Amino acid sequence: MKIAILGKPFDEEYGPFIQNLFDELQRRNTELLVVEHFSLFLQNRIHLPSGIATFNRGDSLAGVDFVLSLGGDGTLLDTVTYVGALQIPILGINTGRLGFLATIAHDSINLALDALFKGHYTFDDRALIRVDSDLEIFDGINFGLNEFSLLKRDSSSMIAVHAYIDGEYLNTYWADGLVVATPTGSTGYSLSCGGPLVLPQTNNFVISPVCPHNLNVRPMIVSDKTVISFEVEGRSSTYLASLDSRSVAVDMSVQIAVRRESFVARLVKLHHVNFLTTLRGKLNWGLDKRTNIFR
Repeated sequence: MKIAILGKPFDEEYGPFIQNLFDELQRRNTELLVVEHFSLFLQNRIHLPSGIATFNRGDSLAGVDFVLSLGGDGTLLDTVTYVGALQIPILGINTGRLGFLATIAHDSINLALDALFKGHYTFDDRALIRVDSDLEIFDGINFGLNEFSLLKRDSSSMIAVHAYIDGEYLNTYWADGLVVATPTGSTGYSLSCGGPLVLPQTNNFVISPVCPHNLNVRPMIVSDKTVISFEVEGRSSTYLASLDSRSVAVDMSVQIAVRRESFVARLVKLHHVNFLTTLRGKLNWGLDKRTNIFR
């Protein structure tokens, strides 16, 4: 089996678990590739097997069977951009905080690898959102797993976002910004803006205003078969465009639209893990503090 590993710096307490991961993969005669910046971080912290190849963004991962993401949810979002249209299955191992997407606990690595090598898993295909613009703003990596956001910059006054669905005028949002989330992203930034939770396999986008001036404007669910386009106005000459964790300043004159990407992010789903269990465990969904049980 050929496995690529992406990760970010971790606290010292996770060192033994990461060492165990590499030891176990070596024991199983796995061909390993590690993203270069993470490999440099690991060199003085754990003992790496000999013969590990490295790669960087832009290098092809063709022929890789699985990609392991070591970190939090942000690391997994970044991993998706390395995989792109290849749709290589991604397994998220959590060494971060929440771990909503990176669902494998660091102390369950051996169990997860055993399931992976025995084929005790399914694939959980997640829709991606694609950004099209008349000026390239995300260096060619114009897709994301969670959400696309239009936001005011710094402490400037609110912006006006004119939104259109398939060319038809929807609304003008006078707000600090606007979030268009995938079902996966409905548990992230969109949720904090009052957006609804959406099950991962529903074919929708969630449009959520950020601190709207008009209080009768509420989050809206639309089909992901639509194209949502925007025109932005404001006192500043630029606004902030954000795609997952990547943000850039954009001139008000730039035309932007979003739609569903033609490929998906393929997450590895182990048999004992499901979305509803994660929802209750990570967000305390349905927890009744009076009895300390889930209803």
